[in-house]
Amino acid sequence: MPNGFASEIQGIVCFIGVGSNVDDPASRCCEAVQRVSAVRGIKVLRTSSLYRTEPVGFIEQERFVNAVIEIRTVLSPRELLNDLRAVEDGMGRVRGPKWGPRIIDLDILLYGQEIIQDDALIVPHPELHKRRFVLTPLCEIASYVIHPAFGISIHGLMNRLGDESRIHIHEARGKLCLI
Repeated sequence: MPNGFASEIQGIVCFIGVGSNVDDPASRCCEAVQRVSAVRGIKVLRTSSLYRTEPVGFIEQERFVNAVIEIRTVLSPRELLNDLRAVEDGMGRVRGPKWGPRIIDLDILLYGQEIIQDDALIVPHPELHKRRFVLTPLCEIASYVIHPAFGISIHGLMNRLGDESRIHIHEARGKLCLI
């Protein structure tokens, strides 16, 4: 096996939700992907397109830009969560009201086929199957992935989705910035 090949296939495939609605959200999402790719133990494999989406919950705010990235990581779920929070903090994220405006939001959507429930982390993300702004970009890059708790593909979840919110590919940029 050539040098480097083994490192390419090690680790867990995970999907991370990326979102922003503050201070040029498309640029913030691209910056976040670049910062995530620089984290030791993470390799970004694929990125979805950027999507303009309606806010959920607190609707009196700017529209969001959302995307999903596929990564491979040797980090544990807790280490990954901590590193994603460090990226958010480094970009100026201030924890505010649930569903409120944010400069960047990074969520672990899926961590392999693991089901994790503890005080700080629930995976698969508990809202994943209910949100068009998550399922659309996830379906774009991984429609075949099976939701570990439901046993249904991402494509199947999209077909069953009750969320009628509008979502559009962001005109300024198609694919999320690759490193």
